[in-house]
Amino acid sequence: MAMTEPPPLLEFPTDYPIKIIGRPSDEFRARVHAIVMRYAPTTEPERVTERLSENGNFLSISYLLRAESREQVEALTADLKSCDGVLMLI
Repeated sequence: MAMTEPPPLLEFPTDYPIKIIGRPSDEFRARVHAIVMRYAPTTEPERVTERLSENGNFLSISYLLRAESREQVEALTADLKSCDGVLMLI
């Protein structure tokens, strides 16, 4: 009996949510935004939200990206993980 490959988890293109958490600063925001725009340059401002933690110690920036491929998402997350100031990706 032949093994069949499982279906992909995501079908592309798709809307792909990603949340980046770090310490609040203009520099953090600018670095994250520059990386996201490198991989998803057509992301519209209304698809980006920010939220400061209750005590103001952390900033989460959420993007709803139009992902075209698994490779695009993997490259984006790799760059974000290596970005100075990024504490967590969700």
